Amino acid sequence: MTKVALVTGATRGIGLSIATRLAADGMGVVVAATRQGACQDVANQLTAQWGVPAVGIAFDAGDAASVAHLAKEAVAQMGRVDVLVNNAGIARDNLLLRMTDEEWDAVVSVNLTSSFWLTRALIRVMMKQKGGVIVNVSSVIGVSGNAGQANYAASKAGLIGLTKSIAKEYGAKGIRCNAVAPGFISTDMTHALPNEQLDTIINGVSLKRLGTVEDVSGVVSFLASDSSSYMTGQVLCVDGGMPM
Repeated sequence: MTKVALVTGATRGIGLSIATRLAADGMGVVVAATRQGACQDVANQLTAQWGVPAVGIAFDAGDAASVAHLAKEAVAQMGRVDVLVNNAGIARDNLLLRMTDEEWDAVVSVNLTSSFWLTRALIRVMMKQKGGVIVNVSSVIGVSGNAGQANYAASKAGLIGLTKSIAKEYGAKGIRCNAVAPGFISTDMTHALPNEQLDTIINGVSLKRLGTVEDVSGVVSFLASDSSSYMTGQVLCVDGGMPM
């Protein structure tokens, strides 16, 4: 039996690396993001490279009906979902006094509420299957907070609370839930930062480098596997020792 993973935000950056790593691990993959063409392109690449079943399903993380449709279609097309990786996220940075209701609502909706919606839908599937794994992609900003990112920090801290609550509620049903909290990872977002700011960030990291998307996807692979079968409710920081 081939296990199936659903990964949101899976067409670029960390999400793409996670989808690729889980396919390399032999899992079928549901590639979920905002654009159908990009989702299907990634799904086709995974099947071609790793020989696993994969489908692309577009969805709007800020819309409850769209998230519900994603869950329904994933099961309809793949037959099951064994691993859910809630990775989709956005940032709308601003100082608290200048932050608009729209900036707050958009970030909390996409980063946190969509994870609640999708988890709620797929928990029922996992219970029928007698088990499953959920991995929430939080952030070190959700652990430490950050000036100018009150909305982002709150949403990522909320994911940690959601993770621990799910772990306590559904452990007896054979469902594990853990979180990964990446630090500064080398992606399109960090590449756009000025060199001076990037140097400051790297100097604050014990390992003196940015992380790679593979650093994160490797940890997600571990949490999705039987190697972590006695772990639930945990937050693994993949940050190069940044907060120390």
